[in-house]
Amino acid sequence: MRLGLTQSLRTEQRLIQSPQMIQAMQVLQMPLMELKDQVDQELQENVFLERKDEAERTEAAAAPEPQPVEDRLQREFSQEIEQLEARLEPNWQKRQGSYSGDDEDKKLEALNNTPGRSTSLPEYLMTQVRTQEYDPELIRVVEHVVYSLDEDGRLTDTAEQIAQRLLVPLPLCEEAIEVVRDLEPVGVGARDLRDCLLMQLDHLVFVRPLTRLIVDRHLDDLAMNKLPKIAKETNASTDEIKESWEFLRTHCNPHPGSEFTGPTSSGVIPDVFVEEVDGKFEVKTQRGSVPELSISPHYRSLLQEAKSDPKIYEYLRRKIEAAKWFIEAVHQRQNTIERVANEIVRRQEGFLRHGVQHLKPMKMQDIADAVHVHISTVSRAASGKYIQTPQGIFDMKRLFSSGTLSDQGDMVSQQAVKDTLKQIVDAEDKDNPLSDDQLVEELGKRGVHIARRTVTKYRKALGIDSSTRRKQF
Repeated sequence: MRLGLTQSLRTEQRLIQSPQMIQAMQVLQMPLMELKDQVDQELQENVFLERKDEAERTEAAAAPEPQPVEDRLQREFSQEIEQLEARLEPNWQKRQGSYSGDDEDKKLEALNNTPGRSTSLPEYLMTQVRTQEYDPELIRVVEHVVYSLDEDGRLTDTAEQIAQRLLVPLPLCEEAIEVVRDLEPVGVGARDLRDCLLMQLDHLVFVRPLTRLIVDRHLDDLAMNKLPKIAKETNASTDEIKESWEFLRTHCNPHPGSEFTGPTSSGVIPDVFVEEVDGKFEVKTQRGSVPELSISPHYRSLLQEAKSDPKIYEYLRRKIEAAKWFIEAVHQRQNTIERVANEIVRRQEGFLRHGVQHLKPMKMQDIADAVHVHISTVSRAASGKYIQTPQGIFDMKRLFSSGTLSDQGDMVSQQAVKDTLKQIVDAEDKDNPLSDDQLVEELGKRGVHIARRTVTKYRKALGIDSSTRRKQF
């Protein structure tokens, strides 16, 4: 066997995605709110892009005499420098108050009405710490503890681990942890759920001994809804156990850091609207919510003027090309979503008229074949998009599912089966909830035959507890 380095030539074909293709796929996958933000960002970064209504006003106005490109760019650059320097002056805010233009008033009003950044849990805790006169070394350890808390406000690290990590004495770490445990909201710095609840019970004026005993020794049984077992071991009645449970649910918060985590919820804005007109369903996309973009005619003329300077000409040409590609990507997104939505509506007329129970099995490959695109394009077009129908607003991806054969020989979608399963559970006797085997029997009575493990999977996907935990005492 001969070893060594050799050279060889070979031909191969590979699909390489251009930056424009990548941008088009990214724009297609964006939900409506993200697309709006992206449009605003592109308008700020690319001077050649402008809203169509602004372009029309610009064309209607009298065009000023053209200036040399170098002079105009130099003047704009000088204005930006002056604005930046003005913002560094101490009396900038006073100077802003002297401006009387309508545009300045609108900008100032928008700034005043912009909500501030929400305070995080560590920031909130450190604000309390800095109001106290603690030793600087202790504050350093406290800050480490605060930023080690998880999203629920619990501390998983021990004092020994923190001391070893910061190379500080163990008593100092123990003191820092106690400082954090004394902060608001009550329960931060707890080791686990039991510790968190006990901390909160300690701050209440009156707590029944039974409630504290349940938290201290029977919290796992309470989570599993084993009330008879708790009653037997505590010599209390089931009603007393239920009262203590209700007291915990009312007066304690198992996640004290939850109010400081997670983004602010924003309302769902559908990308597609389905309306019934003269007995037929019509699809309308949210084109009006996305601003119409166009190429600025003023900067287009600059491209002709800049031909004498190759560097400026190349810069302007790249900006114009980027603007054109972005406009095309936005239009392509709208057209693709509309084509996909039209095909979905054509196949799901029963669902649109009668609800989820009549949702037909439908795969993305079926839609892709019908509209002559790749399946990944359908996936991107449906991802994060919502469709408003006569039955309500739905995630478009929820309308895709495989099917199960019913007794009548029809294919029933998984979503329809899940909806039937939820209806059965909602209507069951809460004192004697149905087991998974019994749910299989109930579905069979409705003509749907699936395995027990499938029922368990669907039940968990719907967030439905087991029969043991659903039982009411």
